[in-house]
Amino acid sequence: MADNDNDQKTEQPTEKKLREAAERGQFAKSTELTVVITLAAALAVLAFTARTSAESVMEYAASMFSRFTVMRVEASTVPEQMAELLAVVGQILAPVLVASIGAALLANGLQSGFQLSPKVVTFKPEALNPVNGFGRIFSKNTLTNSGIDLLKLIAIGFALYLGARSLLEDPLFTAPVEAGYLGQFLNQATIAFLTRMLFSMGLIAALSYAWEKFKTSRELMMTRQEVKDEHKNAEGDGRVKGAMRRMARRLLQKQMLSAVATADVVVTNPTHFAVALKYERGKDQAPVVLAKGENQFARRIKALAAEHGVPMVENKPVARLLFAMGKVGETIPPELYQAVAEILAVVYRTHRYYFHQLKTRRLEDAAGTNVLNPA
Repeated sequence: MADNDNDQKTEQPTEKKLREAAERGQFAKSTELTVVITLAAALAVLAFTARTSAESVMEYAASMFSRFTVMRVEASTVPEQMAELLAVVGQILAPVLVASIGAALLANGLQSGFQLSPKVVTFKPEALNPVNGFGRIFSKNTLTNSGIDLLKLIAIGFALYLGARSLLEDPLFTAPVEAGYLGQFLNQATIAFLTRMLFSMGLIAALSYAWEKFKTSRELMMTRQEVKDEHKNAEGDGRVKGAMRRMARRLLQKQMLSAVATADVVVTNPTHFAVALKYERGKDQAPVVLAKGENQFARRIKALAAEHGVPMVENKPVARLLFAMGKVGETIPPELYQAVAEILAVVYRTHRYYFHQLKTRRLEDAAGTNVLNPA
């Protein structure tokens, strides 16, 4: 029974599973929704440009009808006449085309969450398998899509029927009208047809997207074992990162401890904090933090300082501030210049012999570094 429970997809997909599915292009997407949004954009543009479009058609129609008696249709005049027609049509359709393209991009972006799916364009050999193709043809998804296509055909046919029935009652087909009325008629007919189409397709798009959402969520469901394995892998990655952080911390501590021997002074708390400082006149703009630590690591710094004869000065507030604000390998904060300068001045007066040795020690340390890391 436990094995059967682990094999059943009863768990919601994790964030990682959803992210990977989006990269593969596996998310709820409906072409019908794209069509509806595109139709809505086209209808909105037509509504805003209706007057100017009608006026353009009216002017063109009036110009054409007034020139019928003198117009010559020859090979030399046809290109000019076609260019004039295309200019009028282009002026009317250009805003609609731009809005439709933008709406299509927006619709697809909304469905995909505006995420790129690079794995969609990769070559998949299994797509060439005829057995898989045969299975897709007679799958439940194909039957569902066929039903949606049938609904679309019915909706378009119904919209055409209602539009044609209302248009045939227009005075254009039963009585003489002005030439300018043609533009108004075409605009009204287009908007009426698109409105009916938008309403019918909107219902179908809602059903289609709901089905795609349900189907995709079912396909992305996970078994309990898959969830456990993913958590285990994530924890494994966390352990690796934690190990790398610990290793980096140990390397930093090792470097800090090796630098204590060349410090000018170690400022202590005296038991909780220890900060080793270095200042080389003409080289450092301000004292540099060589090492810092608290508790046990602070005791190691002080032990090394005592072993190499590095002067130690007990100053609780300065040690605490140096530990909190100082960064290893960088100069101390400007607000601590005065306090550290006073400490160094005392150390330089009372430990002259140490600083005479320190110059030689630093030269030997630099020589050793150059041997290990030749230029």
